[in-house]
Formats: sequence, C-alpha cells, structure tokens
Amino acid sequence: MTIIVWAIVGLALTAVGQPLMNSVTDSSTGDFLPKKYDSAAAIQIAEKKFDEKPDPNAVTVLVARADGAKLGPQDQKKIADTAAGLSAKRIKAEPEQFAKDFSQTPRYTVGVVAPDGTFQLLTLSLSGNANDTGLQDVYRDARDLAKTDYQAAGFRVGFTGGISSTVDNLDEEKDTEALVGALTMGLIILLNVVVFRSILAAILPLLAVALIGGVATGAVAGSAKLLDIKVDPSVPSLITVVLLGIVVDYFLFLMFRFREELRANPKMDKREAAANTAGRVGNAITCAALTIVAAFATLGIASFGQFKVLGPAIAVSVLVALLGSLTLLPALLAVTGRAMFWPARAWKKERPAGFAARLGENISARPVRYLLGSLVLLGALGAGAVGVKMSYDQHGQPTTNATRTADEISRSLPAGVSDPHTVYVQTKAGGKLDERSLTGLTGALGKVEGVGQVAKPVLNPDKSAARIDVFLAAKADTQKARDLITGPVRGTIAKNTPEGSEAHITGTAAIFADVATAVNKDLKLVFPVAAILIALILFLLLRSLLAPLVLMLAVGLGFVATLGAGTLVFQHMLDRPGVNFTLPLVLFLFVVALGTDYNILMSDRLREEMDKPGPARKAVAEAVRHTAPAIATAGLVLAGSFASLAASPATAEIGFATAVGILLSSMLLSIVLVPSIAAILGRGLWWPRRSNKGHGGGAGAPTAYGRPDADRTLVTEPQMAGGYGPAPYTGQQPYPGQQPYPGQPYQAQQPYPGQPYGQHHRPDSHG
Repeated sequence: MTIIVWAIVGLALTAVGQPLMNSVTDSSTGDFLPKKYDSAAAIQIAEKKFDEKPDPNAVTVLVARADGAKLGPQDQKKIADTAAGLSAKRIKAEPEQFAKDFSQTPRYTVGVVAPDGTFQLLTLSLSGNANDTGLQDVYRDARDLAKTDYQAAGFRVGFTGGISSTVDNLDEEKDTEALVGALTMGLIILLNVVVFRSILAAILPLLAVALIGGVATGAVAGSAKLLDIKVDPSVPSLITVVLLGIVVDYFLFLMFRFREELRANPKMDKREAAANTAGRVGNAITCAALTIVAAFATLGIASFGQFKVLGPAIAVSVLVALLGSLTLLPALLAVTGRAMFWPARAWKKERPAGFAARLGENISARPVRYLLGSLVLLGALGAGAVGVKMSYDQHGQPTTNATRTADEISRSLPAGVSDPHTVYVQTKAGGKLDERSLTGLTGALGKVEGVGQVAKPVLNPDKSAARIDVFLAAKADTQKARDLITGPVRGTIAKNTPEGSEAHITGTAAIFADVATAVNKDLKLVFPVAAILIALILFLLLRSLLAPLVLMLAVGLGFVATLGAGTLVFQHMLDRPGVNFTLPLVLFLFVVALGTDYNILMSDRLREEMDKPGPARKAVAEAVRHTAPAIATAGLVLAGSFASLAASPATAEIGFATAVGILLSSMLLSIVLVPSIAAILGRGLWWPRRSNKGHGGGAGAPTAYGRPDADRTLVTEPQMAGGYGPAPYTGQQPYPGQQPYPGQPYQAQQPYPGQPYGQHHRPDSHG
C-alpha cells in the first residue's frame, strides 16, 4: 500500500510539477537583489517611471547585406520594413499538457548602424521565462522566420544576447548533457551491480529517486505558487542533483544493513528484517537529513533573494526525501526481501577478512598513525586555499552563433552594445528634468575610460525621470566591466547627478557587482549559523559534547581541503583570476551537508558497537568493517554524479571540486579520520554520556546481566536439564535462552528482540 500511494502521488506530481515550476521561476537576477543596492534601485525607477522592466530575454539582431557591401539608405529602409512585417506575425506555440501557452507576437525595434556601415542592429523582445522550453521553442520559430524573411530581401542575420545565448548554449551542449545523464545513471547501476551482484539493487534506487523527485518538485512548485514566491531557474536542477545523491545514499545505507540482518538471521521474515533495518538506520538517516535541511534552510536568512528562496526550496525537497527514505524505501525492502539481491548467492555469507575488515583492524591497532596521515593530507590540500579569490567571469562557455555574432558587433561598436547598461535619473521633490540639465552627467560619462558610447537621454512623459544608455568597451559579463561599473562609472554618476535628483545604473555588470557584495555578506552570516544548527542536531543525536565537536572539526577540515584543491587546480594551475564565486557555497551545501551524512552513519555505528561489552578498539574495528562498504559505495555514487559535470566546460570547476570533496568526506573523514579519533579516545568520545556497558576489563565492570564480576566470568543461569557451568567471559552477549557451549564462548551478536544489548531481564534469569 505504501508503494502504491507513493507511485500514484509521484506520477501525478511529476506530470504537473515541471510546468508548475516553470510558472514560478524568474530568470532576472536583478529581481533577487535587496532594494538598497544601486542596480535594484535603478530597476525600481524603470518600472515606476517608464513602466518597463529590463528584459533578460532581449535579443540583439545583426542585419547585414548578404554580399558584404555597406548598407545604403535603401537597405536601411528594407531592414526597417522587414522588421515591421515580422512584428505583425504571431508565433503560434504548441504547449504540452499543463504547460503555459507562450504564443505571442515578437517585438522588433530598429537600432544603430555600425560606424563603417556594414550592419545595423535590431532588438527582438519576447515575453516569458527564458528557461521554459515553451518560450525557447517560440524563440526558435521567431529566429527561423526572421532568417527566412531577411534572406528573401538579400540580407543575412545573426542573433546574440538574452534568450538567444541561452538557447544556443542548450543546443550546443545537448549531446553533452545527454552523455552526462547517461554516465551518471550508468555509474549508479554499475556500482550497485558490482557491490550487490543484483538487478533490483541497481534499478530500484533510480525508480525511488524518480518518484520522490516528482513529489519534491510538485511540493516546492506548489508552495511557491501558493505563497506567490518566485524561484531561481537553477532550483529544479539542484533538486534533482540533491535528491539523486541523498536518496541513493540512504537506500544504500538501508540495503547494506538489510543484507546484514538477513545474513545474521537466515530464517527471519523479510518484513521483520525490513522493519529492523529501518529501526536501526532510521535515526541516523533522520539526523543526516535534518543536518542537510538545517544547512539549506539557513539560506533563508540571506539578503540575496536567490539564496533566500533556494535554501527553503531544497530544504522542503530533502524533507520529502526523508519521508520517502523512512517509508517508501523500507517498503521496497519489505516487498522484495531476499529477491533484492537476486541472482547473487554469495551475499548470504560475509567475507571474514575483506578489505573493510582489514582496514578496521589496522585503524584500531595504529590509530595515531592513521590520524596523522589524514591530517597531513588534509593540511596539504587546505594550503591551496591560501590566497583564494572569487571570480565572476564565465569560463568554459561554448562557441556558438551567439558568441560569434557578439564578436562581430564588438569589432565595429563597443562590446557593450549587445548588452547595454542604463542610468536612470529621477527627481526627488516633483521637479522636472530636461536634456540641458543632464549634459553634465552624459558628458562626464562619455569621458570615463572604458565607456565606449553614451546615448542621448530619453525623458519619461512627465519629465520626472530620464534614462541614459551607456555602452561599455568591455563585455558586460567580465570582471573588467564590473570593476569599471563599481569604480569610475558609479563614481562619475555620484559626482555629476543633477541637483535635486538621484541616479542609479543597472545592467549585467552592475547587477553582478551588487550580487558579489550581497553574496560575500551573506556567506559570513550563513556559514556560522548553519554550523551552529548542525552542531545542535549532532548533540541531540549523539547525546554527547565531545563527539559532535570531533565531527564538526572533521567536516571543517574537509571543507577547507576541498576548497584548497579547487583553488590549486583552477586558480593556480590553470591561471584563472579566481574560483567561481558560487564554489564556496556549493561546497558548503554539498560537501559539508551531504558529507556529514557519512560521518553520522559511522558515528551511529561506533556508538552502537561501543554500547556492547568489550574493548573500545574492537568496537571501532567492527564499526568500520560493517559501515565502510556502505559509505564507500555511497561516496563513489555521489562523487561520480558530480564528476560527470566535468564533461561540460561550463560546470567543470564545480564538478571537479565537489567530487573531490565527497571523496574526502566518505573515504577519508568518515572511514579513517573519525574512527582513528574514536580508537584514541575510546568511550571517552561520548563524554559526558556514560555507557551502560563494560569497558572491556577491570574489576567491577558490569557483566551481561548487570552484576559486577571481578574475575570476568559469565554469570549463567542455574543448570537446567544438564546445563553446564560458567564459561569464560569474552565480551560477547549470550543469546537469551541458550547456554554457552562447554568450554567455548558463545559468539552470537544479536540482541533479544525489543531489548538493548546487555539488558536482558527474563523472568527466569538471575539478572
């Protein structure tokens, strides 16, 4: 019944979720800036005084003679007439079910002629979300229609900027994205087949991700629609990546423990085994998911709107994933049972001396050596973070028709012509503006080094505001343009604004310069608050002060080492001006939040093993033996998913750094660093929590039945029906109702159902 409910809800929300998500996304970065920033203030003036909004979809169209000759007056008339004809032709869309209908009439505006007369520029405007496939199809139809009409008139055309660049990049990387998706799915299937030798174990996690992802997308989109909130276009793809990582991870954690249950109890009913598995791993999964929720939800306190909306959206998705992990995934195990591992048979018996077992023994025997080795590696990588710089330049963008058209324009006109900036001026006390009052400002802007051209001022109808287009000599999406805007341009505007008025500038470089300021401010707030929340969750799970501090320290070292590795490769080795400005946040969210999952799973098993009687180091070895395979497999799956992003030059930096961070978190921090610290500290790791079990030695240590026993012999029941006398105590718990074999310790590891280890109080026992 649980599976059926998830299937119905998942399929239903999958059908409506993506169209609904497209309706609540906003592709204008400037809309997410607080109003106090200069570029946001300029957008407010544009909307209030000119009833217009800077259009992120605006396309610059280059029109030139097909024979390469210069344009004459007759040619310019033909270009204008053809543009007018195109502006009267409605583009009909064919939306899919539940999708928005983007049918509309394109708007063409005639622009400047190149100084050498070789081409003229037009502006094409379309309404809608540039990331919606429906609007992208409308743009393609409008583009093809314009090419046909201008070709018939003897001209060639090129398109750049706005939705043109978006569509060209998507078309250029379509095959790459398909390859990345296939590689990711193939990696997950391959690893699961190698680990479990099973078909269902390889396929079911992906089906679970699909159902849970559909519900999560619908929940996020529905919440945004209900609350009238706009989300960033990156949210859907991030939801997919996050859910793919954590759902597959949690399924792996459950399957490894499920296999362990079935191995230890060959005759156990599959539903009972699934219930026991969910009970044992459920707490760790819940805590792990809540740390991710805390990390992402903290973004809700950010000032930058994209963060403010992104955090809660991902947090909602993770909560849906948690619900699925505690209900859908155990239900799948309960239904499939031992068939989950078909056709393999070797899973029924554990290899006594596998790699994980040997690693656990080595760490428990020489913990200081492993701890120092881990710290040296993390320190070496972390040293690369010294001198890290943030870069807002776009690296690795493919060469497309849009980039070639932009390059052609920049050879005759300022590079910023295809992506202009606009200064908006408005009076403060109901005064009036005229062109003469603005000559000082326009003249001063024209003299700024790096400004290629300044257009004449355009006044609004009541002359209370004016707009002045500024064309930079540098491309708008470069650091040079941002430095120019934040320095000389804004300084000149401040000094030459007409008295009794205010002036602000907006545009790509201006917006991203303000975004950089907002992001730097937010990161200083988000990181410590999220760290405190994660620490509180760890305190509640582990009921200890020292263990959470150890985990937080490990995660912090992993974050610095990962950032250092990315800086070493991309800033120093590839000689870039810095790392992508989103990298610290991405690493924090994915490496710290997701990487903490592995530490929590290991810590939970360490505590479970240490709660049994026996030496603490033996408990560490057992925890590594049982948990390392699950963590290693999950880490490889998640790291491989992110590493596949490196196939695209535009996402290579994030793909590489995140994959390195996940590998460090899983293979080094969780499997080596944390266990080695646990072996050194012993049960002191859980201070001030006191264990109810013996410490593996010493007079007076509690025995299995809770009585001090200095000679460390197992206190057994009275001999019944020829029972045997006391057997040596070995730190292992006897299975209730059975006596140890004469002269040999009983090796069973299973607790009595419903009772914790070492607390069996049967009516007929001496305990």
